[in-house]
Amino acid sequence: MNLFVNDIPVRIYKVDETPQSGRYHHVIDARTEPITQARLIHHVWIQQVEEKHLDEILAILNSKVPFGLMSLHLTVVDYERIKAYLLSKFSLVKAAGGLVRKKDKFLMIYRLKKWDLPKGKKEKGEKYRETAVREVEEECNILVKPGAKICTTWHTYTMNRKPMLKKTRWYVMDLIDDSKMRPSNEEDIEEIRWMNPKEVYHALEHSYKSISYVFERYYEMIEVAR
Repeated sequence: MNLFVNDIPVRIYKVDETPQSGRYHHVIDARTEPITQARLIHHVWIQQVEEKHLDEILAILNSKVPFGLMSLHLTVVDYERIKAYLLSKFSLVKAAGGLVRKKDKFLMIYRLKKWDLPKGKKEKGEKYRETAVREVEEECNILVKPGAKICTTWHTYTMNRKPMLKKTRWYVMDLIDDSKMRPSNEEDIEEIRWMNPKEVYHALEHSYKSISYVFERYYEMIEVAR
């Protein structure tokens, strides 16, 4: 499960899974060691995570005190139970979006002072892929052809003081027509831009960690397909 809390990547693993070597600097055993803000520095792997530990971790991640955590890896004792517990703490919002290709360029939107990818909420009775196409076409006024699913991201936010968890499925898409392309002002989109990989790299410095993750998974998917 690829969770983002206050834009901090939190990867949740099953008991028999481990993060890749080099992805973490420190290891904490939750059953024998305390989980404190002071220990969550840079990239951390926490093992043997149960519900009470998840509460402690979320409290730290939602703290307004700045600290130096860059990513967190959690190996949980019971994946399905912990996932259900996590979902019980939030109101779930389902969404979908797209990574649109035009030859060697990618479509990015500028919204709320961040570079982003087009996405939106799933409507009742709609399939995720249908949502992704509709939202991309509505937000950018283009026509696209959907392809394979890239990944699913989960990120937390607050709405009217209520904790929310957005589940977003991402799909690769190919452009059909952008002759009438324009940003949707109703969706607070200020600019739409086709970017080459170098431009995307710089744009991601002013984006969200979840968007960087979508690009990482896309490039991994392309590499495997070669």
